[in-house]
Amino acid sequence: MFEFELIKEDPDSRARVGRFHTPHGSFDTPVFMPVGTQATVKAVTPRNLEELEAEIILANTYHLYMRPGHELVKEAGGLHKFMGWNGPILTDSGGFQIFSLAELRNIREEGVTFQSHLDGSTHFISPEKAIEIENALGADIIMAFDECVPYPAEYDYVMKSAKRTTRWLKRCIQAHRRDDQALFGIIQGGMYADLRRMSAEEILSHDLPGYAIGGLSVGEPKPLMYEMLDHTVPLMPKNKPRYLMGVGSPDCLVEGVLHGIDMFDCVLPTRIARNGTALTSRGKIVVRNAEHAKDFTTLDPECDCYACQNFTKAYIRHLIKANEILASILLSIHNLRFLISLMKEVRKSILEERLLEFRNEFFEKFGHE
Repeated sequence: MFEFELIKEDPDSRARVGRFHTPHGSFDTPVFMPVGTQATVKAVTPRNLEELEAEIILANTYHLYMRPGHELVKEAGGLHKFMGWNGPILTDSGGFQIFSLAELRNIREEGVTFQSHLDGSTHFISPEKAIEIENALGADIIMAFDECVPYPAEYDYVMKSAKRTTRWLKRCIQAHRRDDQALFGIIQGGMYADLRRMSAEEILSHDLPGYAIGGLSVGEPKPLMYEMLDHTVPLMPKNKPRYLMGVGSPDCLVEGVLHGIDMFDCVLPTRIARNGTALTSRGKIVVRNAEHAKDFTTLDPECDCYACQNFTKAYIRHLIKANEILASILLSIHNLRFLISLMKEVRKSILEERLLEFRNEFFEKFGHE
């Protein structure tokens, strides 16, 4: 039911092209996955996502547990039916959201007690509870419950946390009840190379359909993130997908692929769209700025999305200044298409054995963030 097909390895880097098969279809890797936190990718419809050629999307366990509740989603027929998306879906475990609550949570071996960001009510999620919620939601790929340690963090704490994540994974595996859902384990270890190795060895000792690298892109400098990938990716099996959680800026996508990553996700494209910013082949453009008031060119002449084919920067800026919802819709469509197209070009360049050439051309135009 779940199979990772390795199609091509790049001779000059760790990059590769693959295909992961799920009950709701297959997706090609490397892939960028739009984030639909509350069972919707903000400002775009499932039909938009199909037109953008999105192959897999994310939903968030914590937010759906809080509202409308996993039992309601289960009663509706599961996430695919509930949100009208027929392609593959991945749900995270909710761990990152819970741990980002900081002062509102208490971590124990049993699990985490936390207060809702909605109404302050107290809740408890254990590894078993997280899997119960994810089983009810019914995504194709589900993530184990882990602790995402912030940056910076002390060595001793990171070691204890990584060890606990391993113990929690064992409990997740025992609690998992559905063979039509692929459970991925998450490698932690913070910014310590030896702890990354320790965590990888422990997590990879469990034969799972895929593995994620967590605890990166949490505020550390990008060179440090790439260094941790250099320490971690070579330890991971070639016949399983590798998922770098929470990373989605264009430069990190390209560099992440070169470091051997297959799957990425991030709220960045839709979040900056709502703030009036577009990702383009020439870098970011803040469309709300006054310089675009009489700019009758498209967002990006190299883009084939609906927004670029039909509207100008001047019009979209007008929508932003008028607080029209259409501004967020058009910029979200564009930004998602930009990242999806970027990954399509990356896959093509790997297949044609010219990835390093593509990388250099891309950064020459886009620049480094």
